[in-house]
Amino acid sequence: MTKIIGLTGGIGSGKSTVAKMFESLGVPIYLSDYHAKALMENSKKIRKSLVMLFGKNAFVNGVLNRSYISSKVFNNSVLLSELNSIVHPEVKIHFDSWLINQKSRYVIKEVAILFEINSENYFDYIISVIAPKNERAKRVVLRGNHSESDFNAIANNQLSDAYKVKKSDFVITNKLLTDTKKQVSKLHNFFLNN
Repeated sequence: MTKIIGLTGGIGSGKSTVAKMFESLGVPIYLSDYHAKALMENSKKIRKSLVMLFGKNAFVNGVLNRSYISSKVFNNSVLLSELNSIVHPEVKIHFDSWLINQKSRYVIKEVAILFEINSENYFDYIISVIAPKNERAKRVVLRGNHSESDFNAIANNQLSDAYKVKKSDFVITNKLLTDTKKQVSKLHNFFLNN
């Protein structure tokens, strides 16, 4: 039976970097955010629900208006929760069908808001990736997608590292890439042998 490992962490913590490290070891990786965006673009059911929730501006010329939706949910936890309740059940269905085709000892499902959507009971183990908040902010701004105020708004909608650490089975501290690689390698061996 394939084990399901949840991988989570706050914005800028380095979840994607850690996921790529596991992937380089031959582990199948499911990127929830990527698939959520694809489903928001392509699922008629989700599209209809998004228009009902956000109005006709949710799509422009048939394309998901991400910046509009982001601006609506940034400081509105109720709208964010409603958005998650539309998208994440569909992501779970998509993941379950993907999982059927996996033959490895374990897979990694990267979920930025794993605890926020109360999905922790779904996993055999959970890894939280953590990094100092100022380092995370620097990474996010350097990527060029968000300003520091954007980072703060997103980070404030996510649970604290302390909470995630308490609820996780394993923690990867992502400061130096060489250390992060060692932590990933150690966990990889653990998952292969347990």
